[in-house]
Amino acid sequence: MLRTLTIRDFVIVDAIELEFSNGFTVFTGETGAGKSILIDALQLALGGRGDASMVREGAAKADITADFALTAAATAWLEANEFASEEGGALLRRVIDNAGRSKAYINGISATASQLRELGEMLVDIHGQHAHQTLLKPDAQRDLLDNQIAVRDPEARAEVVEVASLYRAWRALVRQREEYETNAKNVLIERERLEWQVSELDKLAPKAGEWAEISNEHSRLSHAASLLEGAQEALNALSESDDHPILSQLSSLNAKLGKLVDVDVQLQAVLDCMEPARIQLQEAVYALNNYIDKVELDPDRLREVDARMEALHSAARKYRVTPEELHDEHAALAAKLRQLADATDIEGLRKQEDKARAAYMEVARRLSQRREKAARELGTQVTSAMQELSMSGGSFAVALNAAEPGAHGLEQVEFLVAGHTGVAPRPLAKVASGGELARISLAISVITSNATTVPTLIFDEVDTGIGGGVAEVVGRLLKRLGQQRQVLCVTHLPQVASQANQHFQVAKGTTDAGRTVSRIDVLDSRARVEEVARMLGGIEITETTRKHARELLAS
Repeated sequence: MLRTLTIRDFVIVDAIELEFSNGFTVFTGETGAGKSILIDALQLALGGRGDASMVREGAAKADITADFALTAAATAWLEANEFASEEGGALLRRVIDNAGRSKAYINGISATASQLRELGEMLVDIHGQHAHQTLLKPDAQRDLLDNQIAVRDPEARAEVVEVASLYRAWRALVRQREEYETNAKNVLIERERLEWQVSELDKLAPKAGEWAEISNEHSRLSHAASLLEGAQEALNALSESDDHPILSQLSSLNAKLGKLVDVDVQLQAVLDCMEPARIQLQEAVYALNNYIDKVELDPDRLREVDARMEALHSAARKYRVTPEELHDEHAALAAKLRQLADATDIEGLRKQEDKARAAYMEVARRLSQRREKAARELGTQVTSAMQELSMSGGSFAVALNAAEPGAHGLEQVEFLVAGHTGVAPRPLAKVASGGELARISLAISVITSNATTVPTLIFDEVDTGIGGGVAEVVGRLLKRLGQQRQVLCVTHLPQVASQANQHFQVAKGTTDAGRTVSRIDVLDSRARVEEVARMLGGIEITETTRKHARELLAS
């Protein structure tokens, strides 16, 4: 539920803070006063598109904050995305500066506009004033039916996505087969070239990391004589020289200092430093002896390593890669050959294509069954609502017309309507007048809202084209809906406004500086009489219109 909405420097709004309650709330006011600006501001806080034109003239930035009580789904989303607050609730904020730059926040934490939209879809459902025009489009009719299915069964939404995905996979295989049949000769030439290249590299068999290993071995073999000579020279100096080797001298010094420590203990610190040096030198002697035993002069192995390095280097030049990359190039060419071999197997391709088509058809048929059930339910519910909206004898149906398999399934969704008893239903776009279309759209909006779990519903002038007794019925419908959800409605109909539990009046005014601003007031019972009377009687409010207004409010 929407608890508060704070708007600063948005279009013609200076600073407004509104508190909302449960039930049915209406916004009324003169045309152009800024009623729909409130909805635009809320949509911005819910992740809608924004630009610099939304910033009030002369202001640095527009700032909109909406505070919501949470549903279980919204709470889980906040926790999963690390936006949860200890205080509970969801504080959605959107800031747009006069250069068009936008920032978004959820509970004070920086977020993206898409995250605002994702969370907003769990909190608010907005039915715009042009919904009845959108309803004429086939795609909108299909989406509305699929949304009805998804509300009852969340798995169905994944099914709609899966149908599209399986269709694309199936069509990709169809195109691959068709391309092969068209370009079979070129594919065969490419396959023969790859077979020769892979065969050549199979014989060479380059291994991952081999170039580094063989380069190191080559360096060691080619310098074996100098390595042995240097190691032996170091060993002689340390322990094997006939002329006072270093290790012997150090051992002798340590022995002498050991005796002198008995005379002066202060020499112990010197001895403690020299003894580790002697131990380290002894370890070096062991290591040098071990190294000399392993290093051998092996001219045959050196010739083998030379030949292998030349082969690898030559192949790398041929395939325009470095020797280190030769193993990966071999693997890539082999993979491409396997793929091409599969692609040239026309029977194999047809089997893959048939398998992909079968997978698509299975899921698409399941979706069709769901649509059939939802279509019957929606048709019955809208037909019933039409009787309430002064379309007695009228009927509504959802036709599922068979179509070629596509990304959206096996059928086209079409809304059909009959305005009177005994008339065959025809496509909505062809038979419904403006007033009828508005009433049908409103009926669908109310019915689909009943099915959703979203706690806040907003109707932005969806009662356009409706008047008289029908308007009173609409008001009662929205009030009844408000007993289950929070309903906000922008309206110009007194019959609708009189049914509200909470009433806001939107009006234009001017500041001392001469700027036009929009203000909003919560109306008490007395002020509501005046506002409903204005909506009934226009500029001149008479005692008769006031009386009529009181009767409407009391009904």
